[in-house]
Amino acid sequence: MCDRERGWCEVPKVRTWQLAAGAAVVGLTLSAGVVAAAGPWDSGQRKAEKQRVAAHGPTGGAHHEAPAPKRPAPAPSAASVLEALGGPRTVSAEDPRADGLAGTLGPLLADSGLGPAPAVCVVDLTTGERLYGRRAETPMVPASTVKIATAAAALTALGPDHRIPTTVVAAPDADTITLVGGGDATLDRVRLAELADLTASALRDRAEGAKKGGKAATVRLVYDGSLYQGPVLHPIGPNDNIAPVTALMVGQGRLDDRTRGPATRSADPAGEAARVFREQLSERGIRTSPPAPGRAAAEAVPLAQVLSEPLSSVVERMLTDSDNDIAESLARQTAVATGDKASFAGAERAVTKQLRRLQVPLAGTRFADGSGLDRRDKVSAALLTTVLARAADAAHPELRPILTGLPVAGFSGTLEDRYSDTSAGTGLVRAKTGTLTGINSLAGTVVAPGGRLLGFAFLAADTPSPYEAQPALDRLAAALVS
Repeated sequence: MCDRERGWCEVPKVRTWQLAAGAAVVGLTLSAGVVAAAGPWDSGQRKAEKQRVAAHGPTGGAHHEAPAPKRPAPAPSAASVLEALGGPRTVSAEDPRADGLAGTLGPLLADSGLGPAPAVCVVDLTTGERLYGRRAETPMVPASTVKIATAAAALTALGPDHRIPTTVVAAPDADTITLVGGGDATLDRVRLAELADLTASALRDRAEGAKKGGKAATVRLVYDGSLYQGPVLHPIGPNDNIAPVTALMVGQGRLDDRTRGPATRSADPAGEAARVFREQLSERGIRTSPPAPGRAAAEAVPLAQVLSEPLSSVVERMLTDSDNDIAESLARQTAVATGDKASFAGAERAVTKQLRRLQVPLAGTRFADGSGLDRRDKVSAALLTTVLARAADAAHPELRPILTGLPVAGFSGTLEDRYSDTSAGTGLVRAKTGTLTGINSLAGTVVAPGGRLLGFAFLAADTPSPYEAQPALDRLAAALVS
């Protein structure tokens, strides 16, 4: 997420150094282990993390391009971690209630980098009990931490196994095919090429059935992005941080080779996707007219279809990378699933209704968008921690991707470069970041002494700069570890 006013960005970077196997296993999979006792969610742990851990197993050699860094601080043992949400546990002298979070967090909250009045809420995710709060119910601009709420609404409405389709349909009595967008903001050229393969094959089968010698004639190509309604431009206007919100796009409308982070976007992502699709069909010997916008005929029959990854994986990607395009797509998918108009206003109604189903505190809230780029968004720290508590609840296994998608401090996503190797929070803090000019936030989970899993939300306004606010937020989260 970025703020176009001054360019503060949350852009994940790819590290080239090799993590030691023991630290990688603990740091990257820790929160997954913590919540394992709460319910079935095998697909919840991010595949990228599993692959990364496997890739960095003990190979007997360091990375050749750079010296190996210091290993992150060791994490608690697996036994205490698994106990956090599962088995019985006694309150020890290290328990946060015994220590007193007010004494721990109070001095840190006085940091000028957090602005004049930060909001805080800390809860025990096993019991849902609030352990500490300050202005916890005060609605504040959440920036990108609102994506936690967007994810919860989408998973509640659609379920973690839902897949978003992109379809080609054909008019029964005419040589017209229509590329129909289903709202998949993760659609890339590779999957669009798969759709072109399927479409070309189906068109050849049709030609054979019509006794045309197996050679498809020129077909008319139409593209349909009508699933989403209302304004396509985000209220912040044209911006490298988000494409126009359309139900059909490929590569998120990016006009360069970057696949993540800010990039120049097409003003017409749907038309651009159709042009790419036409090129791919041409490569497969299918001649089409230049694509034109339109709607699929009511009597059109399905010709080919590709599906997104399961919603659980899409949510994880959205949270880890702070992906604005996916976030807006998920807000509209929530609207489609609940019968609301798939627009900014309809998505706000739909998200609010789904969060009400989860019984989270909604007083004073506003979900003007799904990504957090809109400064009219308002949520409380209590809302965010309540959503995290629902995600850890055995009664809501469908929400597990919210926990497993959170970036890992010092390891992944928008937290990869936010914690040093010596920080107490490295590998133990998992949190969604939020950054706009003068707005900084952090909300997620941390393994505290005794193996207790805590949920936290820190919201700060009128901050002097992210270079002061972000370290202050990181110190707060790390303090919950020790």
